[in-house]
Amino acid sequence: MKKGNLVLYKNQPALITDVQADKFEITLETGTKKVREKDVALLHTGECRTLKAALDAEVPAADFCEAADFFEGETPSFAELAELVWGAYTAEQSWKLWQTLNNSPYFICTSPAEPIGIRTQAEIERLKQKQTEKAQAEKLRQDFTATLRACMQGKPFTESKELYTPFFQELEALALGSSSTSKILKDTKLEQTPEQAHDILLKTGFWQIEKNPYPARFGHSLHSSKADIPEPVLPESPLDLTAVSAYAIDNPGSSDPDDAVSFDGTYLWIHIANPADTIQADTQSDTDACARGATLYTPEGAARMLGEKAVDYFALGLKPLSYALSFKLRLGADGAIEEVSIHRTKLSVIRMTYEEADAQKDTPALAPLFAIAEKNLIRRENAGAVSIDFPEVSITLTEQDGTKRVQVQPVVQTEAAAMIKEMMLLAGEAAARFAFQHSIPFQYISQEAPELPNKLPSGLAGEYRKRRAMRPRSVGTIPSMHAALGLAMYGQVTSPLRRYGDLVSHRQLLNYIDGKPLVPAADLILKIAAGDVAGRACVAAERASRQHWTLVYLLQNPDWRGTAVVLEAIGKKAHIFIPSLAYESDITLDTEPELNQELIVKVRRIRLAYLQASFEQV
Repeated sequence: MKKGNLVLYKNQPALITDVQADKFEITLETGTKKVREKDVALLHTGECRTLKAALDAEVPAADFCEAADFFEGETPSFAELAELVWGAYTAEQSWKLWQTLNNSPYFICTSPAEPIGIRTQAEIERLKQKQTEKAQAEKLRQDFTATLRACMQGKPFTESKELYTPFFQELEALALGSSSTSKILKDTKLEQTPEQAHDILLKTGFWQIEKNPYPARFGHSLHSSKADIPEPVLPESPLDLTAVSAYAIDNPGSSDPDDAVSFDGTYLWIHIANPADTIQADTQSDTDACARGATLYTPEGAARMLGEKAVDYFALGLKPLSYALSFKLRLGADGAIEEVSIHRTKLSVIRMTYEEADAQKDTPALAPLFAIAEKNLIRRENAGAVSIDFPEVSITLTEQDGTKRVQVQPVVQTEAAAMIKEMMLLAGEAAARFAFQHSIPFQYISQEAPELPNKLPSGLAGEYRKRRAMRPRSVGTIPSMHAALGLAMYGQVTSPLRRYGDLVSHRQLLNYIDGKPLVPAADLILKIAAGDVAGRACVAAERASRQHWTLVYLLQNPDWRGTAVVLEAIGKKAHIFIPSLAYESDITLDTEPELNQELIVKVRRIRLAYLQASFEQV
């Protein structure tokens, strides 16, 4: 090989521009490079004027069938085959000739320096069939992208969805989060985002508006864990508290009660379901729970972190006798915790709804619990606790004519729900204090104090200001103030059936009680962090799912009208809250609004795939 020769380098043409001992300097379309002789293959012995001349060369048509017959059973060289097909040819033409032969179904071309194989007729037919199928697939893709462009410009999609199923599946993968790219969207010159894919699937009718992609997009299943759970491990000698009525108080739709409360005249008892004795660390069920982080609650139902069996095994009040991990608290006159101990217990649990508990709040059985809760609230408020009160709604789905219909109902605030909240906070504080006093590596939840303005607006506008001022929570193994709750230290232990971090904390407390080795802080934080990341994704999936179904409700009820409250205003623009939907949005008005001003609004536009709804004043 010499200067001016045209060679093949990594299946691309290159021109030798210099020879230096055992190295060649070559020029490619992308620039110059130094290579060894073994790295290139000679295309032509003659001199090629320029690389551009080789790239622009024209090649006459040829009869490959005749050439294949001529060399049947032989393995000609590239030069021999090219001469037979085209006769004399120049160095500039050699690259295009090589390309043409390489793309032919008749020949097997590996390198210009290697003999060329001749395919049998059967092989040729199979290859031609593949090429035909490839061409058809490419045409189908081109047709789909053209149809897609027209659809995105407002033209109805009337094509066969079955014909384009592979392309729709590609878009589904992006919309559901199982893929991060889409060649279809790239070819259509559209953004390769889950929202864009979702929007297309809706506009083409491949998805109906009821399709909820958010659990999958955030890495969660709509189905409960299928990991096997062994039969419950019952304590050998639990503390028998069956003589003291324990109350599991929850909303009417609750199907997995995992806490109960009781008062024996001296001590407050907070009982929590105890799966930690049964579900050991690093087992299949534990690993699956860690990956989920939490039970996913959506209007479609609950996808349980520990599976459906866990509810049957460990929930409180579903059987005549329940077994729990119980926190025994002695409280001071001001409601502060003075003494904490933790026990495995046997209980007789009475289930009750919030409304039923409200009706019985003055009875001897429940009155002490409400009084304790009130004291704890006052204590926390005196310590700077910040409560945020926004109206909530319940979103439920019903099947109607094969379609999911959405119902949105306000959540009625009850005194019993507030009481149970205080009890759970007492349990979290008690667990944190117990762990700290006994030097137990533990999961602590903390939050810095919010920077509240000196004067808060009244009403919902004030609640909005408080919410915006809240700092993010932190999870660690060093106790610190949870300013928003008004607690010096706090840990989450009340939902081991629903939150992975609570399950891990229970195991650590049980290890201490049993005198077993404790998980070191470094290992504990890694375990908790993994579950916490998944748990945050679970919360995000729940929030997005609720927004999705709220917008579906509005699409199903196009004549909807409702009251909105102004939370914040800048000029004629306002940030509003719609209590009947528990939904926030921005709106532009004709006049400057006042904080907490009520407006009657209707929907102006909904972009379901983007979880966006805009409103206008009626």
